[in-house]
Amino acid sequence: MKKIGFIIIVLIFIIGCATSQKNITLTTQTKAVNDTIRIANDSLEYEVIIIDNGFATWLASRAYPRGYYSQPYLETKNQLYVLEWNNRVLQPQRYDPNLYELSINYNPNINYGYEVNYLIYNYMVYFQNTYKQKLAGNVPLR
Repeated sequence: MKKIGFIIIVLIFIIGCATSQKNITLTTQTKAVNDTIRIANDSLEYEVIIIDNGFATWLASRAYPRGYYSQPYLETKNQLYVLEWNNRVLQPQRYDPNLYELSINYNPNINYGYEVNYLIYNYMVYFQNTYKQKLAGNVPLR
């Protein structure tokens, strides 16, 4: 049942306990098989890597631009989405383990900054629309 081209691998590493916003560099690598978006701050206190075929293209073409949502809005939505995501990771008999492979370590008490929250939020919107999932509340259509 696994389709190599569409297997979702989401690796989100949030390491450290930085509470202040750091300078974040965003590098995007596009490969023939998948898209990779990596976010890390200069001191590498945390790192987010999103690997999913089509996400970088979707982000560039369909996501609302940076600044459209406030950071508190993104943080609130991310808390809800991550909570439900992690619940599904723990229930592989109920939810497709090919979709929910790894848990996400997202601490609401840490200020990850706008860019990290923006990309996590948009990945969750992309994921819900692409894979016909509903994590929390209404799914924004894009």
